[in-house]
Amino acid sequence: MDKITVKAPAKINLTLDVLGRRENGYHDLRMIMQTIDLCDEVTIEQITAEEITLSMNKELPDGCPMQKNLVYRAAILMKERYALPDGMNIILTKNIPAAAGLAGGSSDCAATLLGINELYKLGLSLDELCDIGVTLGADVPFCIRKGTMLSEGIGEILTPLTPLPPMWTLLIKPNISVSTAYVYGNLDLQKQLDHPDTDAVLDAIAHCDGAKVAHLLSNVLETVTIPKYPVLAELKQFLLENGAVGALMSGSGPTTYGLFQDEIAARMALSAATQKYTNYDVILCQTKNVPAL
Repeated sequence: MDKITVKAPAKINLTLDVLGRRENGYHDLRMIMQTIDLCDEVTIEQITAEEITLSMNKELPDGCPMQKNLVYRAAILMKERYALPDGMNIILTKNIPAAAGLAGGSSDCAATLLGINELYKLGLSLDELCDIGVTLGADVPFCIRKGTMLSEGIGEILTPLTPLPPMWTLLIKPNISVSTAYVYGNLDLQKQLDHPDTDAVLDAIAHCDGAKVAHLLSNVLETVTIPKYPVLAELKQFLLENGAVGALMSGSGPTTYGLFQDEIAARMALSAATQKYTNYDVILCQTKNVPAL
């Protein structure tokens, strides 16, 4: 085998809570993350030249050189750490919107680590790959393991949960850019914030109660992002008025999603969103049922 293609699925946050800020600037988090079946693809091919090349079906964002792309950084790290022979030609096919709160870059990075491990028969365990992945990004370990997970620490402490029953998920990403640094930097933990009831969501997941999970969706970062970008509150209301059981901003935004238990309702909402938000990314997918590890 000299070539491999690995899918890189996106994620949504079912809850996101910030417990405190560390002296090094990182935040302590407690959140529940869920894989969805919207995927990028990473194809890795061994080549005789020593270099690592990366090409994409979409242009990199302005000011983001290839050397800073997490896929490229993961490939360089693995090549140097394990003295891998020859070089690699990597093709990244993007379907996940960039800078959207969906962990697209982290998932691409995870797929690269998994693909290189398989292609070069390194025999690394998931734990070992997660230890490497967290040095590249806090969401990378989750993207390696996937599924329904409680994530703590800076995002690297993962507890597998009972798989969430598949639910239709309508994503709407407005054409705005949200700075993650701005959102965390402006979160005032001294204020009386509406924190997620993470334990209640964990209980609902344990009882496979998708409707209750949807009703309990909560993200403390909305207290920063929505006042700056009120359109996100409009999107949540639109989703709820069009049949979503629950709606939430994912990550630090700006993607807002609705969970649906009924496919017909989800497809009707997709049609309505596509007509109303013509210059937004509007994508219908499903939560992905991955067995707990």
